[in-house]
Amino acid sequence: MSITIALAGNPNSGKSTLFNALTGSNQYVGNWPGVTVEKKEGKYKKDKSIKITDLPGIYSLSPYTLEEVVSREYLINEKPDVIVNVVDASNIERNLYLSTQLSEIGIPIVIALNMMDIVQKNGDKIDVNKLGRLLGYPIVEISALRNKNIDKVIETAISVAKTNHVHINSFDEEVEKYIKEIESQVSSVGMSENRRWYAVKLFEEDEKATANLQISDAERKTVEDIIKRAQEEFGDDGEGIITDNRYTFISSAVADTVKKGRSGMTTSDKIDSIVTNRFLALPIFAAIIFLIYYVSVNIVGADITDWVNDEFFGEMIGGSVRAYLEGASVAPWLTSLIVDGVIAGVGGVLGFTPIIATLYLFLSILEDIGYMSRIAFILDRIFRKFGLSGKSFIPILIGTGCSVPGIMSTRTIENENDRKMTIIVASFMPCGAKTDIIALFAASVFAGANGWWFAPVCYFAGILAVVISGLILKKTKSFAGDPAPFVMELPEYHMPLVSNVLRTTWDRVRAFIVKAGTVILLATIVIWFLQNISTSFEFVEFSEDSSSILEAIGRTFAPIFSPLGFGDWAATVATMTGLVAKEVVVSTFGVVAGLGEVGPDTDSMIKYAASVFTMASGLSFMLFNQLCIPCFAAVGAIREEMRSAKWTWFALGYQMVFAYSISLMVFQFANVFLLGNPATAWTYIAGAIFVVMLYLMFRKPKEAKEMAKSAVAESGK
Repeated sequence: MSITIALAGNPNSGKSTLFNALTGSNQYVGNWPGVTVEKKEGKYKKDKSIKITDLPGIYSLSPYTLEEVVSREYLINEKPDVIVNVVDASNIERNLYLSTQLSEIGIPIVIALNMMDIVQKNGDKIDVNKLGRLLGYPIVEISALRNKNIDKVIETAISVAKTNHVHINSFDEEVEKYIKEIESQVSSVGMSENRRWYAVKLFEEDEKATANLQISDAERKTVEDIIKRAQEEFGDDGEGIITDNRYTFISSAVADTVKKGRSGMTTSDKIDSIVTNRFLALPIFAAIIFLIYYVSVNIVGADITDWVNDEFFGEMIGGSVRAYLEGASVAPWLTSLIVDGVIAGVGGVLGFTPIIATLYLFLSILEDIGYMSRIAFILDRIFRKFGLSGKSFIPILIGTGCSVPGIMSTRTIENENDRKMTIIVASFMPCGAKTDIIALFAASVFAGANGWWFAPVCYFAGILAVVISGLILKKTKSFAGDPAPFVMELPEYHMPLVSNVLRTTWDRVRAFIVKAGTVILLATIVIWFLQNISTSFEFVEFSEDSSSILEAIGRTFAPIFSPLGFGDWAATVATMTGLVAKEVVVSTFGVVAGLGEVGPDTDSMIKYAASVFTMASGLSFMLFNQLCIPCFAAVGAIREEMRSAKWTWFALGYQMVFAYSISLMVFQFANVFLLGNPATAWTYIAGAIFVVMLYLMFRKPKEAKEMAKSAVAESGK
């Protein structure tokens, strides 16, 4: 028989690790209908008739975040056969709050008590049998990370689904009588198969959860009277009464079943005393990022990437295909299209895959061991000073892989102003596509200065851009107000699981390769045709004096970018095509360089970039492409998340103006103070922009000014 299992649990409880272990490669990822929250579904690898759905990580089923709404709607409306509630045994009291809510939905539950290896390591003991009797659900002790006992979870879930046994945790007698009264007095609740759930939600005055109930005015008045009597008795509102009862029950159950083995610091506590130290946290974080980029760009980039680009794509593929086509007397234009267009363009992008794969590998390890959660905690202290919540760092961190999911993940930010601000700045970090551009410039323009440092500089430039934007935007009326509080439970440190790390790395690299095989392929073909068709629509061979459409476009718009230091037509075109996908920036140089006398390899790209850019203009070019409007896919995500054309245009306009201003200042100041060139009118304009930016960053917000005026007026009275 077929069976549907829903995995539910807190963030960092190991739910996704369990899902990956149970489904293996039999899974697919999409979005929930109508929303941009990730939906994971898969088949149990030992029995394809068992469907497993991995719900978003949530702390409760209250309507505070989109993830909570999505999970609740799925459980209420889709009715899976059984819920596997993944509980972090090392933080059992916090995790069981969700368990008490799940029990009210009316679906059989199995608790997967995860991370038992950490519990044992800490010397703690949990009386699982007694805890199971108190909760009323079967409990299976597992370690998803170590693949221990995970098949027993499925066996137990199947058994529970067959019996269809549902146990509901009761509140104390005084509270329970009010819940029962609502069940009996509201007909639509009494007839619902989720009557317990709806009765509790009516008592909590959860309007979103009960919006679909058909309640008469008389019944609504009855519910209000019931809640009023309860509030008078307990001295609290309905939600507070229920929450207090849940925690009272949980605290009692944990006190009876959990014995702490030691009261001293755990291994994680000892590590955190160093890596989250107020003074050491940021230097350690900076050192780790520099090390990651040093290995990715300098070591891997110097050896493997050079071989992939020059030998594999340049000689083995490009050279062999050219020789074959020329030997077969294929038309020169078609040979040029395939070799100089497709292979040079797509190969120029894919050639940097080793760097990107290495970067993703290190980031996946940091995520798996639990360090990235600490970074969010560390940066919360900093971000809050600049008007952003620590929650903003999560989308920004995700954006280092791809801006699209980073922008989409802003849905977890409750405060609307914080959410919009984070959407605007989430794409400032160097994503995988921008890493391609970083690698090209590190190998060309900055190679003489041992250019491995260029990559981490771009990474921290992204963080600095977020901070500056936070200071500027938070002073405006549209974004004023205190940032939302940031609550996060830090997981225990553990050794990374090789299968998890490799799977995460491969998923990200595969997405990069797929984009190169679709969007980049199409873009390079279009670029090749524009480069080889003259303005009079005739085929022309590439030369510096060619009158191609591509060059004509570049020369038309080049004056716009000349003050930024890259008025070369090819750099202008590369920037413009980068709006489609940032990888196209590199493939544009690959096509342009490959159409010259040198072969279509990375060496030609590096030589071309080095001949066009100075250190000042190279850094300016990189920062502009990093901070300006992201790719078309990310723009679509911004439009989807902003849910407003006006806010979308504001976001894109701010990104473009901010990127142009930063690049202008970087080039003009570096050109004068580092390279010793004379100042121009644009240098003074850059200075004026710098003064204006400082004013916008450090001026008093409007609310503060009004409060100061009120204080003066009061003192005058």
